[in-house]
Amino acid sequence: MKAIYPHLWFDNSAVQAAELYTSLFPESDIISKSILRDTPSGDCDMVSFRLWGQRFDAISGGPGFSFNPSLSFMVNYDPLFFKDFDDPESEARKSLRAAWERLSEGGKTLMDLGSYDFSPLYGWTQDRFGLSWQLIYTDPGGDPRPPIMPALLNTGRNFGRTEEAGEFYRSVFPGSQAGMLVPYPTDMGWNKKDTIMFSDYRLGDLWIVAMDSGQDEEFPFNESVSLVVPCETQKEIDYYWEKLSAVPEAEQCGWLKDRYGLSWQIIPAELETLMERGSEGQRKALTEAFLQMKKFDIAQLHLACQ
Repeated sequence: MKAIYPHLWFDNSAVQAAELYTSLFPESDIISKSILRDTPSGDCDMVSFRLWGQRFDAISGGPGFSFNPSLSFMVNYDPLFFKDFDDPESEARKSLRAAWERLSEGGKTLMDLGSYDFSPLYGWTQDRFGLSWQLIYTDPGGDPRPPIMPALLNTGRNFGRTEEAGEFYRSVFPGSQAGMLVPYPTDMGWNKKDTIMFSDYRLGDLWIVAMDSGQDEEFPFNESVSLVVPCETQKEIDYYWEKLSAVPEAEQCGWLKDRYGLSWQIIPAELETLMERGSEGQRKALTEAFLQMKKFDIAQLHLACQ
């Protein structure tokens, strides 16, 4: 399956954020750190890391984009993930509370940590870097899901389009899988009957949560969180670019926006290797080449490395 993963855009704190996040969750570590030089934002720190086995990339790209609750990360504290402990249920709750304390420190609570109809322990917080997290104690009897999943909140012009968007994304990525689809059973304040209270689906190996919210405050998607699609061939890059790109003015350096405003990066899978193996001059030439591109051209990138 295709290894899609999230990319986070920070102003100047990508490394500090990655160090915090990797200290909070099991099976987490920093994969690599590097500097992307001579970009329009100057020299930018870049970091790759794993959180509970899920890869993330992040960049200190300057103040261009800010996180908001339209794209958060849901963290499932399923006792099955703690089966090696004497009391998995207690350990799951303990770990959730410990992560909540660290993530909420200096941040903003969006939903208090407590008991809800859908979970005995859940909270939604925005950390001190602005990134949002939903921590939830999960029923071990349900269908298994990975520990960490991007969560899309469809507001404004996207309200009521969650089911449609899920169907569209699954049509684009071969081998995708539909998961849960739970509509609101009746009008509930700003949320209307039959809009989506909760859904999830798998694209490649990445599970995504999505829901509708008709609240007055609109949170549009932006480039602060994008989804990276590594491609083995130019044909593959061309395919995803054609299927997903819907905002021509947003096309730059492999980035695009789809019809719902969600940002994607369609990149050559070998780009990271090309950046690492060359001389300083070759890396500079490669950077200059891809900064001029909208859709990546693999052949031109190889020429730049010569």
